[in-house]
Amino acid sequence: MTQIIHPITQKDTNFPASIGAYLNADTPEVIWARGNIDLLPKVNSTLKDDLWALFCSSKCPAEIILKTHDLAQEFKEEGTSTIGGFHSPIEEECLRVLLRGSQPIILSPARSIENMQWLKSDCQKRGLSEGRLLILSIFENQPQQSALLARQRNLFVAALASKIFIAHAAEDSKTLEFAQTILKWGKPVFTFNSSSNKALIQLGVKPYSEVLP
Repeated sequence: MTQIIHPITQKDTNFPASIGAYLNADTPEVIWARGNIDLLPKVNSTLKDDLWALFCSSKCPAEIILKTHDLAQEFKEEGTSTIGGFHSPIEEECLRVLLRGSQPIILSPARSIENMQWLKSDCQKRGLSEGRLLILSIFENQPQQSALLARQRNLFVAALASKIFIAHAAEDSKTLEFAQTILKWGKPVFTFNSSSNKALIQLGVKPYSEVLP
């Protein structure tokens, strides 16, 4: 299935101008989009609810893996709109769960999306054809992911989201540094209330149980 890649510049009415309040000078000049651009969080967006960003370290305790899978199931069943890079093994599993639902999903890889070959699953193809999957990238001519691109992507994803969930961040990890950065923005940031997430909670990340209905 062929999908046109749309460049969305800062002058475009589809450009989510609110991200400039968080990224400031790092606000991308162009966002590259494949799929239903009406899913972008903006005025007249088709998103009906909060847009949750999902993050999880590549390595985390078994307890957190199970909880994260259950959270993805909860989001699927409740129709919660979700955004993420979905790159770590746990995040990839969340994407597989979410794609079996009917809610909007925004996928943002840490690379350019020209000639992207990994869009192979029937669920991903169906999500695009049904208009509930949007693929966004802030990169051009970057065919390979890297730690630097992943950090820039994560900040972009967090800036677009209205609420942020970090399933796990080990002490002294890049994910923990990322949490410190986005907490300064004042956005709601949540995690599981677990001893495994002591470092996140000590930073000020709220337990997920405190999410208001």
